Formats: sequence, C-alpha cells, structure tokens
Amino acid sequence: MTTTASGQVSTSKTDDRPQAHLGLTLLALSAAGLVVSLQQTVVIPLLPRMIVQLHTDVSGVTWLFTAALLTGAVFTPLLSRFGDMYGKKPMVMVAMTVLIIGSVVCALADTLGVYIIGRSLQGISSAMIPLAIGMIRDTFPRERLVSAIGIVSGTMGVGGTVGLLITGVIANHTTDPHPVFWMTAGLGVVAVVLIQFSAKNNGVRHGGKPDYLGAALLAGLLICLLLGISEGPRWGWGSGSVIGLFAGAVALAVIWVLVELKVAQPLVRLQLLVGPQSLSANIASATLGFALFGSFTLISNFIQTPSDKVGYGLSGSVLSVGLYGIPSAVLMTFFSFNTGRIAAKIGPAYTLAIGSLFAGLSMGWLTFSHDHGYDMIIANILQGTGFGIAYAALGTLAVQHVPMSESGIASGINSLVRTAGGSIAGAITASILSAHVIAHTQVPTVNAYVASFAVLAVGAFVAAAVALGHGLRHNGK
Repeated sequence: MTTTASGQVSTSKTDDRPQAHLGLTLLALSAAGLVVSLQQTVVIPLLPRMIVQLHTDVSGVTWLFTAALLTGAVFTPLLSRFGDMYGKKPMVMVAMTVLIIGSVVCALADTLGVYIIGRSLQGISSAMIPLAIGMIRDTFPRERLVSAIGIVSGTMGVGGTVGLLITGVIANHTTDPHPVFWMTAGLGVVAVVLIQFSAKNNGVRHGGKPDYLGAALLAGLLICLLLGISEGPRWGWGSGSVIGLFAGAVALAVIWVLVELKVAQPLVRLQLLVGPQSLSANIASATLGFALFGSFTLISNFIQTPSDKVGYGLSGSVLSVGLYGIPSAVLMTFFSFNTGRIAAKIGPAYTLAIGSLFAGLSMGWLTFSHDHGYDMIIANILQGTGFGIAYAALGTLAVQHVPMSESGIASGINSLVRTAGGSIAGAITASILSAHVIAHTQVPTVNAYVASFAVLAVGAFVAAAVALGHGLRHNGK
C-alpha cells in the first residue's frame, strides 16, 4: 500500500490479492481434477497383468475400470445436488476423501471383489469435476469464467493420460499393482490440503431433501444395462439372464423417469437433461465420454499385445503405454489452457464440434492403420488435440444457459451422462473383444480391435455432428 501526493491511498497491491487468491483456487481445483481423472485410468495398463494375478478374464477385469465409472455416474448428480443445497466446497472435500479411502482399499486388496469395492469408492470422486466447475462459476468474474472452466474441464483428459504414464513407470519396476494405489491416495491428500486452504465456499445455497430413491433407481438401471452388455458373450445374448437384465434396465428407466417427474427436488431435473439447450450438450458429453474412456482401455491392451505370438499388436510394456500417451497429455494440457480464447471467438458449440472431429479422426486412424508405433503416435496427437479442445469447450456449454443456483447440478448431469457413456463403452468393447478371440485362446482377434476402434470413432463423430447442429441453432453458443 502506498500514499500518493494528493494524500489518497493506492490499493494496487490490495487489488492484486483477489486475483492471486483466484489463481490459487484454480490451481487447487485443477490439481484435484488431475487426481480424479488420474485415478480413472491408472488401473488400465495393469489390466492384462491382473487378469493372470486375479485368475479372471477380460470381461471380469474390465469391471475394475467400469465399476469406477458406474459409481461416478450415480453419485455425481447426488453430490452435485448436495453441493447446490449445502455448499460445493464441503462436497468436494467429501469426494476427495472417498477417493483416498478407495485408494487405500485397493492398495490393500488381493482379490477381484475387494479391488472392485475400492475402485467403486474411487469412482465417487468423479463428482469433483462438476462441483469444481460450480465453484468457479460462483467465484470467478465473468471475463475469466470460460478460461477457468476450460482449464478444470481439460484436466479430465490430461490426468487420464498422465495416469497411464505414471503407472507405466511404476510397473516398469514392479509387478505389484499396490504402489499405484498408494500413489493416488497420497496425491489425494495433497489435493485435499490445497483445497482446504485456498478455496472459498461461496455461492447461493438452497435447502431441500436428497432424492435417494432416484439415485437407487439410477444405480439399478445402469448395473442391469452394463452387466447385460458385458456378460452377453459369455452367457449368450438370447439367454434368459441377459434378456432379463435388459428388460430390468428398461423397466427401471421408466420408473426412474416417472419418479423424477413427481419428486419436488429430483436427483436429475429432466429439463436439465433433455431441455432445448441441455440435450445436445448432454448427448455430446455422452458420446465423447464413450470415445475417450473406451479408447484408454482399448489402446492400452493393443499396445501390450505381443505381435510375435498373435500376429498383431506393438509388443509394448506397461511403460510403453504411458510413453505413447505423452503427445496426447502435452496437447491436452496446451489446449485446456488455450481453448477458452477459441470458444470466446466462435462459441463453445463450434469449438466442441472441432474438438470432437479430431477425436473421431484419432480412432478412425487406428481403425485403418495400426501396425506400427508411428500409427499410435499419430493417433495420440489427434486424440490430445481433439479431447483437449472438446472437453474444455464442453464444460462451458453445459452450464452457460442455467441459473447460477443450478450450475452444480447442471454440470453434474453433464458429467453423469459422460461417465455413463464411458461405462457403456467399456462394457461394449469388452463384449466385442470377448466375443471374437483367436481359436483355443482368450486373446481377441485383430478384427475385434478394428471393430472397437470404429465404434469409438463413430461415437466421437456423433458428438461433432450434435455440437455443430447446436451451434447452427443457437449461433455457436
């Protein structure tokens, strides 16, 4: 603080304090976002090893990935609603604390069932991202909103790719998967400390009662759907068990909609799910989640497939998975910091369409060309560019049209459909790989991978088309 010649006090240094605090808040929320997205993928490169270690198959071990996405899909809208009701910072702390607990459970696990329990607890932390976006909307000035939301949203892809690299480094020194989970627990503690001392609990809160029935119905329908898809090849698509699961999913979906329409404060306000401006953002989010999370598992398995034994694959190690992902991580980081400028000029919808197009080209490349290491590098360059742009724009598109008091739940619903899309992708690709295997082995054929890459590419291209249509209808917004 200084005194001018006229005797007036200059507040230049004081004015810098709010800006510095906003920077610390963004740093803390971004760090937490990185940890959350990292925990979603750290297990992926380990899946081939864990098939042997846990005496299971592709379908069984995939649940270590799908379980986290499933609980994320259920608890994200619930904790987002709690955030709007009681404050977003306490719910962020809850989400991160459960992540730490789940990580410790996995670090101590030695059976598939215990791992799935731990991974399910870790998955609840997915609610942190929409809660963080809500906190940003409550705290940041309008001129910094797009960039700040873009940075936090971008951590979903960056952290996921970094997780693959870190796991690769650890796995290069030990076959024991437990150190990976001790690492996520430690990083979770660091994130909790940063948030506690830097973020404020701002925003308007409103009372109400949680919609536990809606959450239970949503969990039931997702479990029936995913279990039917993942077990279809093993049980038989025409078996009574699979048909019963799909029928149960449909019945629970109908009941869930009826309940949500009648409850005073529903878990998912359907207007925010299928409203005029919400629907396209949520469809794009679901199909992008489908493409991103599906690609993580698929690419990891393909890289580690020994070409000398089965005639395809890159014969890579767990570390190779992370190294191939470096271009993707770098580009996701770059675009998460810079997409805000693009979105401010042409609108988030058109920006999302561009990113989704690149994401589709990534999987499209691997559909037609996957025999060499440079194919994987090219695909990762396209992937990092695409998802870095798309997710940064999607965070803004999901909340810009809703009242401030509903920013948490709007972002939560968008995150719900994204993680649900990722869960479905994991189940579908596991089903394809399990259904088409080399004779007398459990190893998928190369055509099974090609079909899976193509399915994921279609998902990303659908997101691009939906975003483009939204932009044309709403002038890019």
